[in-house]
Amino acid sequence: MTYDPNNIFARILRGEIPCKKVYEDAHVLAFHDINPQTPVHVLVIPKGAYVSFDDFSAKASDAEIAAWIRATGKIARDLGVAESGYRVLSNIGSDGHQEVPHLHMHLFGGKPLGRMIKPADK
Repeated sequence: MTYDPNNIFARILRGEIPCKKVYEDAHVLAFHDINPQTPVHVLVIPKGAYVSFDDFSAKASDAEIAAWIRATGKIARDLGVAESGYRVLSNIGSDGHQEVPHLHMHLFGGKPLGRMIKPADK
């Protein structure tokens, strides 16, 4: 998957599409998902043009990486889900069902989330 500078998250970052912002700093933007799957469903994106976690981990600066991780924890605390628990999920590539070619992490919470995947048959 190659980076598309006209993907929806790039357009949000440029201010072409509005979002319901939760958090922003020099390296990160976080906003409510427009189709929430749980009571708390926030997307956390780096501001840089990174396609995937692999791309980000190979090319992002230490400051960008630290900012993304720290922002996610802060958002969970600020939204009141850190104590009860939450899930972070990033779909990567076609097998991971990534739909937007801009790295993003979903932060889910606000209710019991159950198992993430079915246990493997043995």
